[in-house]
Amino acid sequence: MDMANRTGGATPADAAQDPAGGAPSRTPADPPPPPVGIRPAEPADAPVIAAIHQASRRATMPYLPPQRRTHDEVTRWIRESVLPQSHTVVAARGPELLGYAAVQGDLLDQLYLRPDVRRTGIGTLLLAEARRQSPEGLSLHVFQLNADARAFYAHHGFRVVATDDGSGNMENLAQLTLRWTPDRGPLIPPGSP
Repeated sequence: MDMANRTGGATPADAAQDPAGGAPSRTPADPPPPPVGIRPAEPADAPVIAAIHQASRRATMPYLPPQRRTHDEVTRWIRESVLPQSHTVVAARGPELLGYAAVQGDLLDQLYLRPDVRRTGIGTLLLAEARRQSPEGLSLHVFQLNADARAFYAHHGFRVVATDDGSGNMENLAQLTLRWTPDRGPLIPPGSP
């Protein structure tokens, strides 16, 4: 994993159901879980964000080499680089963190979920917040091998605008640059009825 160049990493882990079963099932007598909310990430969230980051990459990108960074190193990277340099938000259900997204300008640099909450709409909530932060449009980089993330982003209106051979990322994996631009609707000339 390249801490300085995370270009292949923007992946919504909710793009495919976890074969291990996804979110735990509830019985009819269980109270409903609290609603999922989006809030700004705080430095105290860094260890949990790091755990989400690492677990999501393991679950959704099995083609990557084994992770070389320890949890403490990833936590430090989140705390010292991601949080200060990005608008970072977390999806939370009460005190429990479920995923996060980080936006730098118009670049969605990170979007990761806990593997057990994939395909529950949380990635869509995080993406909506990223779009709110960059209403003129949003770009991201995704590995070409990440078919689930590519499908998720295509479903949400992202289109391929560039490809590369992976020579610019530590993983040396070909990647795509995707772009979403809001639909402004038909232009109506001034003075038209």
